[in-house]
Amino acid sequence: MLVLLRRVLLLIGLLGTVAAPAIAQQLPDDAISRFLADSFPDTEAAIAATASSGAPHAAAVLQALGDRRLLASAATKAVVFRDPGGQAFDAKTGAPAEVPSDASAVRLNNRLRGIVQAAVGSLTLLSPDPQQRLRAAAAVFRSRDATALPTLTEAIAREQTPRVKRALEEARAAIVLLDTAAPEAQRVIAAGLIADGGDQDNLVLLRQALGSATGPLKAVIETGIAGIERAQQLRQIGQTIWFGISLGSVLLLAAIGLAITFGVMGVINMAHGEMVMIGAYVTFVTQEVFREWYPHQLDWSLPLAIPLAFLVTGFIGVLIERGVIRFLYGRPLETLLATFGVSLMLQQATRTWFGPTNREVSAPSYMAGSFEFLGMQITYGRLWIVVFTLVVFAVLLIVLKATPLGLQMRAVTQNRRMAASMGIRTRFVDAMTFGLGSGIAGIAGVALSQIDNVSPNLGQNYIIDSFMVVVFGGVGNLWGTLISAFTLGIANKLLEPFAGAVLGKIAILVLLILFIQKRPRGLFALKGRAVEQ
Repeated sequence: MLVLLRRVLLLIGLLGTVAAPAIAQQLPDDAISRFLADSFPDTEAAIAATASSGAPHAAAVLQALGDRRLLASAATKAVVFRDPGGQAFDAKTGAPAEVPSDASAVRLNNRLRGIVQAAVGSLTLLSPDPQQRLRAAAAVFRSRDATALPTLTEAIAREQTPRVKRALEEARAAIVLLDTAAPEAQRVIAAGLIADGGDQDNLVLLRQALGSATGPLKAVIETGIAGIERAQQLRQIGQTIWFGISLGSVLLLAAIGLAITFGVMGVINMAHGEMVMIGAYVTFVTQEVFREWYPHQLDWSLPLAIPLAFLVTGFIGVLIERGVIRFLYGRPLETLLATFGVSLMLQQATRTWFGPTNREVSAPSYMAGSFEFLGMQITYGRLWIVVFTLVVFAVLLIVLKATPLGLQMRAVTQNRRMAASMGIRTRFVDAMTFGLGSGIAGIAGVALSQIDNVSPNLGQNYIIDSFMVVVFGGVGNLWGTLISAFTLGIANKLLEPFAGAVLGKIAILVLLILFIQKRPRGLFALKGRAVEQ
C-alpha cells in the first residue's frame, strides 16, 4: 500500500513539473481581458502584464500590437495576432488560430506606442539574434525605460559582439543620465559615453539632460554637445562633397563624349543630349524584354543594356555624321542649326514611338539601398554610377592612347593636314570619332536612367551642363573634362544651401563666363584643328 501511494505521489509530482511550464508559456487572463476592453489605461496594463508574463511569444504579441496586427473580438472574447506573413495565432497560447469575423485592431496612441517599443526592446535584449539585440538596444535608448536596467546589465555582461555591446552600453547610459536620483559620478560617466556616440539622437539626449545638470556633469554635457555639433558640421560638409562628386560623375558621363567630338572635329553637336536620351530608352526596352521573357534574370538587363546602348547610339552618330555633318565642316553656325534640327527630329520620333510620358526603369537589386560611411549616407546606386564613370573614363583613355584609332584621332586633332598627308583617312576618323562620342553618350543614358526620368526631354536637361564642362575643362582634353566635371559638381552643391538650386547654377554660370574671359581655352588648352583655324 505504501509503495502504491509513493508511486501516485511521484506521478502527481511529475505531472506538476510538466504542467507548470505549460502554464508559464501562456499570457495571463488579466492581459487578455484588458486587451479586450480596448481602452488606453487597460491596454497599458495589458502591455505590462504581457511583458512580465515570461511567455515565449510575448514579444511577438507586443510587436503585433505596435504594428496594429493584434485583433480583439468582443463576441468570442478572443484575442489573436497576425505575424508579418499574415498567419494568425492565439494571443494567450501562441497556437495557430482563426481570426473571428468581428475582430478589430486594438487601439494605440503615441504614448502607448512608446511603451510598446520599450517593452519589446526589453524582451528582446537577450535574443540569440545579434540584429534583434541591436534593434532592442535602440528601442530602449529611445524609450529610456528604467525597468529595463536589470536586463540591460545582464545583456551587457553576456554580449560578445562589440557593436551590439556598444549599443547596449549607450542604452544603459541614456537611462542613467536622465535619472536625477543616480549618483553624479555615474551620470558623468554616462554623459561621456553618450557624447562619444556623436549622432543626432545622442545630441538630443544631452540637450535634454543639460537642463537639470550642475557642476562637473554640466561641463561634461556642454563639452559633449559642442563636440557632436562640430562632428555634425564636418559630416555635413563631407555629405555635400559626396553629393558634388555624384553630380560631377553624371556631368562627366554626359560631357565626355561631347569633349571628344568637339575636340577632334570642332563640331557643336546640339543633338548630343538626344544620344543620352536614346541610351536611356535602350535601357528601358532591354528591361522590358527581360520582364517579358526572363523575369528571374532582371538584374542582368542593366549590364546588357550598356553595350547595346553604345552600339545603337554609336550607329546613329555615324549616320548623322555621314548624312548631315560631313557637308557642313568649316561652317560652325550651320552645323549648330543642323544638329539642333536633328535633335528635334529625334525627340519627336521618340514621342511617337514611346509616348510623351515618363518610362520606368527599375534599379537592379545590387543598386538598391544605402550604407553609412564616416557618418555619411552613401546610396549604392550613386556609388555604382561614380565607379562606372571612372571605369568608362579609364577605358576611353586606353582607347585613345593604345589603339590605332586613338592614335589617328590624336593626329587629326593636332594637325589635320599633316595627318591626311601621312595617309590617315580623316573622313573615316571623323565618322568614327562622332560614333565614339555618341556611343559614350548612350552609355551615359544607361546610368542616367537609374537616377532621372526616362522621357523624350531627358537629354535637354544635360546638354547645357555638358558644354559648360567641356569649355571650362579645355576643348578636347579628357583630363580637363574630368577635373572640370567634378569641380563644377562640387561647387554647385556647396552653393545650393546658401543660394538655392537655381541661383546656385546661375552663380556657377556667371563665374564660368568670367573665367572664360581670362582663359578662353579653358583650364587645359589642347592644340587642335579648331585652334589652328
